[in-house]
Amino acid sequence: MSKRVVSTDQAAPPGGPYSQAVVAGDHVYLAGACPVLPDGTWVRGSFVEQARAAFTNLARVAEAAGADLSQAVRVGVYLRDFADFAEMNQVYVEFFGTENLPVRTTLPVPLVGFDIEVDAILYTGA
Repeated sequence: MSKRVVSTDQAAPPGGPYSQAVVAGDHVYLAGACPVLPDGTWVRGSFVEQARAAFTNLARVAEAAGADLSQAVRVGVYLRDFADFAEMNQVYVEFFGTENLPVRTTLPVPLVGFDIEVDAILYTGA
């Protein structure tokens, strides 16, 4: 099985030495997406604004890989403050809907300077 690295200037640039996504076989592995604009500017607004920016980045990288978030089989959500869980769920359904949902893990983590990070694995096979 071969792998293909995905990079797009339509989403936030990587914050370190990693790929935005890797396509391997029938799967797309999306790296953690943060609330950052494509030009590298951090979104410093409300939690909802940060969440929408992070999920938008995830969606744009998925599109660059030739897929979309409806193909997600697993999503990881990392919250600085677990009190934001309810608002995260509201934004989450904007991107993933309410049916045929992927599995998800949501964890509180010590993020510094931002409130949310999300990653995902997509399945593009039949």
